[in-house]
Amino acid sequence: MAQKSRTSDEELKNEIRNIVDLILSDYRNGRDIDQLDVLNQPDRDAVKDIVIKLLRIIYPGYSRDKIYKSYNDNNRIAIVIEDVIYNMQKQIAIAFHHHPDYINASDETLDCGARRITHEFFKKLPKIREYLDTDLQACYEGDPAAYSKGEIILSYPGLLATSISRIAHELYLLKVPLIPRMMTEYAHSRTGIDIHPGATIGKYLMIDHGTGIVIGETSIIGDHVKIYQGVTIGGLSTRGGQSLKGVKRHPTIENNVTIYAGASILGGETVIGADSVIGANAFITSSVPAGSRISMQK
Repeated sequence: MAQKSRTSDEELKNEIRNIVDLILSDYRNGRDIDQLDVLNQPDRDAVKDIVIKLLRIIYPGYSRDKIYKSYNDNNRIAIVIEDVIYNMQKQIAIAFHHHPDYINASDETLDCGARRITHEFFKKLPKIREYLDTDLQACYEGDPAAYSKGEIILSYPGLLATSISRIAHELYLLKVPLIPRMMTEYAHSRTGIDIHPGATIGKYLMIDHGTGIVIGETSIIGDHVKIYQGVTIGGLSTRGGQSLKGVKRHPTIENNVTIYAGASILGGETVIGADSVIGANAFITSSVPAGSRISMQK
């Protein structure tokens, strides 16, 4: 009986060894999915940590630091800022391996470029905070269920997704590869709201409820826009694939527009005129003039 057990153990080891060899040999096919160069990919956990700490910097009175202890608020925030600068620079240098201007660049060149971009980004934080203050105001004024602005900062998925989107958008404009999309996909996983970092969004955005919202890369959204759950601001067709890169594929939403739940607005030439209201479940593929009221007919 013992001999049989030993034989079974040896057979199991051989079977596992064969499986491992099978998978390792599959990596030798030269496909994109086969590359093993982990060190040239930004770290998802590190990017997530950067996002969380940037939110602490943007909303300094709404999170407790479990690591950094200080009785002086300025010192506490300064430590977090310096920590994020260091780690963002490190991740951007890694991401630059995917930037056409940095192919075969030296480590010194990568570090220098990452340092410059990181510093430029942090100089934009006051602008990001200015816009987010208007978003917070829009959420509070537009939602009678909100009892305080603190409640919105701490619990509303719409403001969380908007905050991360505005961070990622500035990095997108600075042409940082990979990291902006990693940030917005983290927001997507947390909130169900999918905003591409390339989308241009004005002040006083309110996302109400939010789950299922999609806003495409070349969307342009004006000031004082209110968007409910399940809305798609997307492309009319993606059959052209990579040939459509750089083409405006997503709609323009002008100022003071409200888009109710489940509406789909599609196409790069589609413009929703200012002061319009788009009713629930509307399907729009062409422009509507300012002041329009669009609803589904029964």
